[in-house]
Amino acid sequence: MERKILVASTNPGKLAELKSMLGESIKWVGLSDFEGIEEVIEDGANFAENARKKAVGYAKATGLWTIADDSGLVVDALGGEPGVKSARFSGEKASDRGLLDSENMEKVLRLLKGVPVKSRTARFVCHLCLASPEKVLLETEGKLEGVIAEEKKGENGFGYDPIFFVPELNKTVAELKGEEKNSISHRGNAIRKLKPLLEELLSTCR
Repeated sequence: MERKILVASTNPGKLAELKSMLGESIKWVGLSDFEGIEEVIEDGANFAENARKKAVGYAKATGLWTIADDSGLVVDALGGEPGVKSARFSGEKASDRGLLDSENMEKVLRLLKGVPVKSRTARFVCHLCLASPEKVLLETEGKLEGVIAEEKKGENGFGYDPIFFVPELNKTVAELKGEEKNSISHRGNAIRKLKPLLEELLSTCR
């Protein structure tokens, strides 16, 4: 029997990414397939808590296995910020996503002004959680290590990509092409870890 799994997102890009990386034998659905479903508030202290809360909450609401993620930027010199506040680090005032991303980046750059390169270490983190309505089934975490650049560079990607520099590639994430980014990204790393675990779980639940 084909397993139906809900992706706790309305983003069609996330659905497509999971489908391509985790297999098409699963019937993937998104939150947009459900009307009137109550939003799960992400008020956890860390990425893992938020991912678990979303996965379990939407699994209970729909009766489906649900996969959720929470991700963001962790900057060492800022004590781990923006962390779980990554999407709203500069506040919620901007209605345009691109403008909010820009304001978030500007705030990070402003807070790090004068901080030397060796102390600008940072990482993107993604925590994935798969849950049934009864319990958490699987969890993985992926990271991408780098440093915060002194200025924005690159036109690709979103969020903090233009200021996140990957020394091994000598580029910011926003300078990478899609496939190149996916091969090293925190989300991609978390999904790759999840794949064999999910395949094993599905083989025991048939």
